[in-house]
Amino acid sequence: MLVHPWDAPRDDAEWQGWLATHDFGQLVVNGLPGEPPHVQPLHFAYDPGRGEAVTHLARPNPLWEALETDPQVVLSVVDDYVFVPGPWQAAPDGPAEHGTPTSFYAAVQLRCTAHVVDDPADKAELLTRQVGHFQPEGGSAPVAVGAEPYGRLLSGIRGIRLEVTGVRAKFKYAGKHTGTVRERIATRLADRDGPGDAAALAHLLRRGTD
Repeated sequence: MLVHPWDAPRDDAEWQGWLATHDFGQLVVNGLPGEPPHVQPLHFAYDPGRGEAVTHLARPNPLWEALETDPQVVLSVVDDYVFVPGPWQAAPDGPAEHGTPTSFYAAVQLRCTAHVVDDPADKAELLTRQVGHFQPEGGSAPVAVGAEPYGRLLSGIRGIRLEVTGVRAKFKYAGKHTGTVRERIATRLADRDGPGDAAALAHLLRRGTD
């Protein structure tokens, strides 16, 4: 992923804060020789204090052999994306039809070393962390080895700890443009008010004033 200086996060807190509320992505695992990569959509829980994300998948998932052969993976998350028509980006002193269409989006790619978790007690702890992230209000029985209702299900899954070794993050929201063009884009996003426009507008305004 190309990250221009004007699209780069201002600091780690920016991408970590965004990732805290965007916890569904795609785990990309190198395929075995002659095979394409595995791309697995999944929920995950990222813990910046531990520098890792945790998740789990069904034991029959076809990616396990590839993951164990090469544990170097990428967890990719993209959201808050919109299409920006060319005239919105036209130079203030040029024809509207000369503006360049583009996409706005936020993206975080975590390069990770994957650690497969098979010990039942460790899987129970990992699932407890995930449920605590997604369901802090509780309401589900504890996950414990040998305890109903989830203990008997532990054998059907494998956990994954994703140790983060590198981060690439991008917030592509007209960062290279002048204030006049950015104001025009902000107005157009507000007027259009389509899917994703409110989130894109918030990024554009926030990064324009930080």
